[in-house]
Amino acid sequence: MRSRDARSRGARHRQIVTEEAPTPETKVPAALVAEWLAPFLDFLAKERRYSAYTVRNYRQAFEDFYVWTQTGARWQARGLAGLTTRDMRDFVIEGQRRFSRRTLHNHVSGLRAFFRYWQRRGRLPRNPFAGVPLPKLEKTLPKFLTETQSATLLAGPQKLLQRDEIDTFTAWRDRLALELIYGGGLRVSEVVGLNYGAIDFGTGSARVLGKGRKERICPLGAVAMAVLTKFRDEFVPDPKPTHPVLITERHDRLTVRAVQLIVKRYLAVADLPMDLSPHKLRHSFATHLLNSGADLRAVQELLGHANLATTQIYTHTSVARLKEIYAKAHPRA
Repeated sequence: MRSRDARSRGARHRQIVTEEAPTPETKVPAALVAEWLAPFLDFLAKERRYSAYTVRNYRQAFEDFYVWTQTGARWQARGLAGLTTRDMRDFVIEGQRRFSRRTLHNHVSGLRAFFRYWQRRGRLPRNPFAGVPLPKLEKTLPKFLTETQSATLLAGPQKLLQRDEIDTFTAWRDRLALELIYGGGLRVSEVVGLNYGAIDFGTGSARVLGKGRKERICPLGAVAMAVLTKFRDEFVPDPKPTHPVLITERHDRLTVRAVQLIVKRYLAVADLPMDLSPHKLRHSFATHLLNSGADLRAVQELLGHANLATTQIYTHTSVARLKEIYAKAHPRA
């Protein structure tokens, strides 16, 4: 039997992974939010199917922009419809001092989408961001786990179960979350949105609804499917098609924040850097495929990238593989 301390540790873990991050208070007047911002964010969430994280970033972009407009009396004098491309260029110039390159890039992209949304609906005469180029980003190499590190991370739930620090349900649920991200290359938002009706147990694949409501078929891999089958048979017998795959003990859908905390926990167990996010497991999925000779276009499709350039950032990791091939095959190596 499990000790009282072990049960309490498991209970504390379950409490931690189901907590949601608090929603920050807006800096924008309520009337402005209701008339302009809320409909746009609603469109992103319901029509474009953007994740809650992405929608929060769009909201933050507008809030930061609104605060900036108050400093130069631009808004008071002309309102939204009177803002010009020159104003937007000023925002970018001043933003270079206030924001990181990535944040400024995302802000300009989000604001351009906001003004385009209302221009197309006849509420604004122009999109003042249309003539403003996106700030260039530094090309950074994505962080990823080695195959050995990935295996250590994925073994974490069973390790804690053997130490009697978590219960059987938590161990298999957490293992399933990790396997779906790494084995299927899924985004966290895609994993938490997955229902049993989208799983084809015969082919070992899932229908995934990604960014922009684009559907794709993802092979999940033999190990992930074995873990999913085990979890279903033990804890969700005869699930309805709409039943979520990742759940709490009360069978509520797991949240994005909960999955992020699950990954953090097992990074600590594996003694890996804590700044690695769940998305880095997706990076690792792509990297390991390419290192094993997978076609770039195929990896693009598996990841659900609209642009091949997005997938190409992973090819840098194949340099070690190329050197290995060169050393074995070239007579002058």
